[in-house]
Amino acid sequence: MSEAGNIVADPARKENVTRILDCAERLFRHYGYGKTNVADIARELGMSPANIYRFFASKVEIHQAVCGRMLGASYNMAYEIMHLPVSAEERLRRYIHAQYKMTLEVMLDQEKVHEMVIVALERDWSVIDKHVNSIHDLFAEVIREGIEAGEFRQQDPATAARCFGAATVILCHPQMVAQCLAKTNRAMPDELIDYAIRALK
Repeated sequence: MSEAGNIVADPARKENVTRILDCAERLFRHYGYGKTNVADIARELGMSPANIYRFFASKVEIHQAVCGRMLGASYNMAYEIMHLPVSAEERLRRYIHAQYKMTLEVMLDQEKVHEMVIVALERDWSVIDKHVNSIHDLFAEVIREGIEAGEFRQQDPATAARCFGAATVILCHPQMVAQCLAKTNRAMPDELIDYAIRALK
């Protein structure tokens, strides 16, 4: 069994895991996920594939960990925006705009990164579900504050958060964003965000 899923208490082990993930992400971004294998990562690091397998059971597990770090960066951005000293409406608006911008710049403009994200989405990894749940929790917290401040009508914050997420997913989901970019019969980001926020009122 690999050690990647466990808390790495030993600093040396933690450093090795970080080095492997840094290297893997760099190669995935440069060559693409499909064209990179464990032997490539090992060669780049000057170690044997067997040493990589001490920490990760497979290339899939490495990929999952890399995507987990990317989602972590996305969550940190969301957390910071959701705790800004502005209205609930403004926080929701700023977050969707920021996530849409991140999707365009990181996941679409960088083709190899887009490939890596699409593979993760197609595998429906639990790490993605956890990320979605975490974002919905942030939505619910902001919506609850908006209700208390009189910005939004009385409603169940958790249900409203899931519905708000579903209504704006087309601006956050890489495949949906990619498919809609060239379409002229789709709602513009500001139109969609305004519509979703009006539903909360």
